[in-house]
Amino acid sequence: MVDTLETATDWVNVDSLLGKIEASLRSGLEEDGEQVHVFTHLSHVYGEGSSIYTTYVYRPGGSFEAALERWSRLKRVASEVIAQNRGTISHQHGVGRDHAPWLPVEKGPLGMAALRSLAQHFDPEGRLAPGVLLED
Repeated sequence: MVDTLETATDWVNVDSLLGKIEASLRSGLEEDGEQVHVFTHLSHVYGEGSSIYTTYVYRPGGSFEAALERWSRLKRVASEVIAQNRGTISHQHGVGRDHAPWLPVEKGPLGMAALRSLAQHFDPEGRLAPGVLLED
């Protein structure tokens, strides 16, 4: 299987966060005796920092359920590293269901309250992606 993930951070954090993301993915399936091939490039460069775009390749296992469990495990370990180390849980791809659990870590209580307030103001009937980013 192959998947990608991306984040962004400030310049002083790029090397550290990149290393932590790659390490989390490389070791993410060790308990299964599996290796994960990981490689990264900087895809968007800004004055303040850069995006970190990581691709990883691994064996899916013997069933759909095993493949989904492995993907979920790798997504979880990498997302936790990003959220806990000053990366944004999303860059240009948006947050969506896959990253929503880590949004409160990045935004904090005040940021989440602001998002809820904006959603209530601009979408008072809750028609736009209900339950995706904000708890119902």
